[in-house]
Amino acid sequence: MIFDKLLIDGEWVDGVRTFPVTDKFTGQEVARVAEISREQLREAVARAADAFRRGPPSPYARYEILMRAADAVRARRAEFRDTIVAESGFTVTDAEGEVARAVQTLATSAEEAKRLAGEVVPLSGAPIQGTRIGFTLRVPLGVVCAITPFNSPLNTVAHKLGPALAAGNAVVLKPARATPLTAALLCEVLRGAGVPRGFLSLVHGPGSKMGDWLLEESAFRSYLFTGSTEVGKSLQRGAGLRRLQLELGSIASTIVCADADLDAALPKILGASFRKAGQVCTSIQLLHVEESIAEPFTARFVAEARKLRAGDPRLGETAVGPMISVAEAERVERWVAEAAAQGAAVAVGGPRDGAVLPPTVLTGVRPGMKVVDQEIFGPVVSIVPFARLDDAIDRVNASPFGLATGIFTRNLDRAFHAAQALEVGSVHVNETSSSRVDLMPYTGTKDSGSGVEGPKYAIRELTEERLVTFRI
Repeated sequence: MIFDKLLIDGEWVDGVRTFPVTDKFTGQEVARVAEISREQLREAVARAADAFRRGPPSPYARYEILMRAADAVRARRAEFRDTIVAESGFTVTDAEGEVARAVQTLATSAEEAKRLAGEVVPLSGAPIQGTRIGFTLRVPLGVVCAITPFNSPLNTVAHKLGPALAAGNAVVLKPARATPLTAALLCEVLRGAGVPRGFLSLVHGPGSKMGDWLLEESAFRSYLFTGSTEVGKSLQRGAGLRRLQLELGSIASTIVCADADLDAALPKILGASFRKAGQVCTSIQLLHVEESIAEPFTARFVAEARKLRAGDPRLGETAVGPMISVAEAERVERWVAEAAAQGAAVAVGGPRDGAVLPPTVLTGVRPGMKVVDQEIFGPVVSIVPFARLDDAIDRVNASPFGLATGIFTRNLDRAFHAAQALEVGSVHVNETSSSRVDLMPYTGTKDSGSGVEGPKYAIRELTEERLVTFRI
């Protein structure tokens, strides 16, 4: 794979310069990646618009392309895995999980391409319309822009490209500057699978200037973005009346009730807390535990967290690899130290080694601390006891975010009450906030964004419904 190229109109071309991508554990340079110029971006968008005007492949052809791509990712899973480990620092287990999920995302997008349909409109049910029939068609938007984050360098890219291509759109992809290599591999796979010229472009550059460039391109009909709330709000201001799919920040909570099956819950909570070094928008940051079990639960959770090995992501026994950068690990370390200075207790955690921050569990936290009030995006969990379930729900709802919450309970009344009262996009009963199946709808409320991921649901947002009527 040639990483120091851009993909424009189906051809790999040189950029204006290259920038390095480093191994997040060793710090060594692993590749150089092409940076796009303003003129090249205009060309990429113009070629995409021209390709769309010529017409997208048929729905069945889109199905075939995406199924071939899914098969190719599966066949090259070791290459994808190793690339993810190098550029993101994720463990082998986390990287393999991401590859397996991306295969499913592409395959589901392929299947949904065949099912794209409108509906019959019962016009004859209106007065004096007995000789009319009506139906709707779902048609692609045109050219869409996809902007993806470092913390899911393959599957989130698949969640943008798969539905967009399945719907018949042309796509310009701008992946995270820290993790562009996996996206390049996926684009190579999609081109090899038969995506027509102009329907997929890959561009790289610093977000500080590319954000403005992308918003200036009037041909974009929609922006698909996963990233920070701050950047999402900027996109919203600049996009005007164009469509947006925004999957933004979160302070994710999971609630553990006294009647929960702790043997089943603990492994899930550990995984959701520390997978990908806690750098997932639904990673558990606040763990609300009913007071009557808070002490024994905390003892068990801390003991299990202490067993998790942090370090080299290529070693099979490593559960927590490095964070995306030393600077981010230092920030999280400062927040933990600040919380400790304000009265929190560090039950387990530290010391930091470069970008590697071991699993950290805090108790005695309170509002006003950054570890409670702001998205930490690191391997840090704060345990917060509650007396009544409504107290925990109120704390979750007090957050400006609302992406997902998990609740562990064997009481159906409590489960349904939480499902109705929590102001979040997803409530997972007897699963964690981080539970996700790639075919389900995935959305947030409040500052966690708008729009829906999940191939079936995203495809509807990436098409327009057109009414057709006949008088007979």
